[in-house]
Amino acid sequence: MDKEFISKESQGHKEPTKMVLQGNEACAKGAIHGGCRFFAGYPITPSTEVIEYLALEMGKAGGTFIQMEDEIASACAIVGARWGGRKAMTATSGPGFTLMQEAIGYAVSTETPVVIVDIQRGGPSTGQPTMSSQHDIYQARYGSHGDYQIIALAPSSVQEMYDFTKKAFQLAEEYRTPVILLGDEIVGHMREKISVDKEIEREKEVISVSAGSPCTDFYKGANTLVEGQLHDEMGRRIGHLPQKSGDFLVKLDEKISKNIDKIASIDTYFMEDAEIAIVAYGSVVRTSLNAVKLARGIKDDRITSKLKIVRDVITKGVPQTLQTDYGHLKVGLIKINTVWPFPEEQLKKLIKKVELIIVPEMNMGKYCREIERVAKKVKVISLAKSGGELPTPQEILNRIIKETGVKKEIEEDE
Repeated sequence: MDKEFISKESQGHKEPTKMVLQGNEACAKGAIHGGCRFFAGYPITPSTEVIEYLALEMGKAGGTFIQMEDEIASACAIVGARWGGRKAMTATSGPGFTLMQEAIGYAVSTETPVVIVDIQRGGPSTGQPTMSSQHDIYQARYGSHGDYQIIALAPSSVQEMYDFTKKAFQLAEEYRTPVILLGDEIVGHMREKISVDKEIEREKEVISVSAGSPCTDFYKGANTLVEGQLHDEMGRRIGHLPQKSGDFLVKLDEKISKNIDKIASIDTYFMEDAEIAIVAYGSVVRTSLNAVKLARGIKDDRITSKLKIVRDVITKGVPQTLQTDYGHLKVGLIKINTVWPFPEEQLKKLIKKVELIIVPEMNMGKYCREIERVAKKVKVISLAKSGGELPTPQEILNRIIKETGVKKEIEEDE
């Protein structure tokens, strides 16, 4: 795996072990190395490999694996397990993620640090079980009822599936909140050579940020009242007390919203002189970076890999040669690693000198609305693509050409 597709924070492994893993397998391994010792889940495509891997490996690490009767039970079980002293995780995909929303809200209210993995597929309903999407981007943020913040990470490589899962456990513990790993079928099922830690890290206790839920030693298990209603530090209900309820909700929000600079992670590529920015997250980052290379005239044989050429010849006939003579197009990439909380201030700084923003997504154009909200004076174009396929580098480049009129200029120069 080329380092360019990996977040900078993922490049610091000391004496790593190299291995080839599938994305879902890397996620499962990252969970064990991140301290996960309880997994409850129900098989669903395209996340099933996470469950299969942990069914084999969790016991070897001294943990517990349970296949539950459904996704509702899975999400509830990990909340109970965390209060019982074990770091806990579940994994699912779109339909199952929908069923988990009540339990996720309960984990938010009780400030329970758990990890939920969502390997996205096409929807709605049963949708496209074997195809990829980014349809759940808003469900991850607003899926449960009430006012609350959430942390969601979007890996774009197998390496990040490993690293971001470990990071999800760290963030969950530090901010006493459920954290979502928002993967997708493409990154979940691809295989790449990655670096993993040689040894499982020893359990480290952290000082958590709390809105006022019962303080307990999560590492020994809790013997206290855990209440889904709004409550005080003793677990007693305060939902009938407007002032105390309001104070609790503000603290629940601010423990994340006031720490966005610490939580949010963004990587940039070729943004130093960029006049046009592509903003992407998840597996769409991969084709977006290749689009940047095409725009800048940077030749890269991997863009037209042998596998892709064979596939295109079979399905579409002989592929057209990719255009690589737009060397004067100053295009850069902003890679969003932490999609929630939305990194508003960081983005504002990055787009100060940008004249055009392209937001490619595997949905009908959702995250683009967040970009439009902060980029008030910059033209923002949604490149929405549903159906299960990534926006290609050429499709992204064609949209840039359409918006800038650069193709006409090149023809005139010739």
